[in-house]
Amino acid sequence: MKKGLTTVEFHGTKEQEAKLLAVIAELKDVPGSMMPILQQAQDIYGYLPIEVQQIIARETGVSLEEIYGITTFYSQFKLNPNGKYAIAVCLGTACYVKGAQELIDAISKELGIAAGETSSDGKYSLEATRCIGACGLAPVLSINGDVYGRLTAKDIPGILAKYKD
Repeated sequence: MKKGLTTVEFHGTKEQEAKLLAVIAELKDVPGSMMPILQQAQDIYGYLPIEVQQIIARETGVSLEEIYGITTFYSQFKLNPNGKYAIAVCLGTACYVKGAQELIDAISKELGIAAGETSSDGKYSLEATRCIGACGLAPVLSINGDVYGRLTAKDIPGILAKYKD
């Protein structure tokens, strides 16, 4: 799945920025340090919004385009924060062959977001994940750790209704 940027307002703090600047200062002259810098930046912020990527570009002298290329290439990096309700649909082999993509399609249609995105109100995020260890219940999804199994696309509206507060 291609990751895209969702319009969610960035709320970084001065403390987070100070931590990021310390990480960059420590690592920027070390060959091959971009991955560790990005990993630590994601640990600090929980994701890598464009504002954080701009700081990294400015402080390291690496172009924003190169940094964005890295963050969109590697699946470990998130460009959007988790929503209040973080939805993860397993795309491991067992889930995939039993219709997990139909679950993603149904959730996308219901919430208006694609996998890798967060709703503009910050309420929902949707991720396509690898095996979550519940193969006997395939296809499976989880919402904030609550696991739902043996699903079809028809089950999605009822499940999401529990999270419509």
